Amino acid sequence: MSRIGVLGGGAWGTALAAVMASDAEVLLWAREPEVAGAINAAHENTLFLPGIALPGAVLATTALAELATCDVWLVVTPAQHLRAVLAAADLSERPQLVLCAKGIEAGSHKLMTEVAADLIGTPVAVLSGPTFAHEVAAGKPTAATLACTDTAAGAALVRRLVRPALRLYQSVDVIGAEIGGAVKNVLAIACGVFEGAGLGLNARAALIARGFAEMTRFGLARGARAETLAGLSGLGDLVLTCSSANSRNFTLGMGLGRGEGAAALLTGRTVAEGAATAPVLVEAARSIGVDMPICAAVAALLDGAPLAQTIVDLLSRPLRTE
Repeated sequence: MSRIGVLGGGAWGTALAAVMASDAEVLLWAREPEVAGAINAAHENTLFLPGIALPGAVLATTALAELATCDVWLVVTPAQHLRAVLAAADLSERPQLVLCAKGIEAGSHKLMTEVAADLIGTPVAVLSGPTFAHEVAAGKPTAATLACTDTAAGAALVRRLVRPALRLYQSVDVIGAEIGGAVKNVLAIACGVFEGAGLGLNARAALIARGFAEMTRFGLARGARAETLAGLSGLGDLVLTCSSANSRNFTLGMGLGRGEGAAALLTGRTVAEGAATAPVLVEAARSIGVDMPICAAVAALLDGAPLAQTIVDLLSRPLRTE
């Protein structure tokens, strides 16, 4: 039986480990000793994914070096920690990296594949799509995009990672797959704000549609394909995370919409990637002349801008054609 490594012991990493273990041995690296201990002793991640029994084929470790026995790594560490984690890992055996984090690196404005390319020379793949961790772990039907610029490597990964309830669609557009995942997190915060502020479903639908326009403008400017942005890793993921309190980003937005401070909302152990991505995304968009007013409003709210005035400013923008 093949062995797959998972870097990251949060809910999504644990869910991927659970579903992969139906046809592979899985070694999950967790930063927290209590997570690794609970998985090995009780076959459950009681901290980040409680209530899900993990197969015996899932083992956990806190030692990155032990992943040298795995030839495929599903990298699920938060986007802003990806560089540090990969720099600390032993990449000498050139494992096939499949990046599952969604974000843009602060400072460099690099996508996750670009960060990984700084550290490893083999083709890097992206797994992205509408994938709530608890549903994947429970074996509910899920579809996602597996993007890799190397067509043969991508096809091999699809065959390796596909599971009965996890359907993968192959793409060569890693830029599109990454941008869809990064931008939708920020837009999910915006939709949560509208929900928390009680602005209604009409407003949320408009926000999703206009947010998708922002995603498309930015993606095309960065070299993404329109069909990728309209697919699972773009529009599909956007619809999911903008419509449910199961999304950490949507829940964060709901708190902001109720008038709670960002600092208090961001103190938990789970990560809302959109909070870190928003200001970086706005900077990156401005640097290439792309207008993203909804994402800019989210960044402003996270920086302490008053809620009521931010909403007024967004709704009173100059009229334009669609």
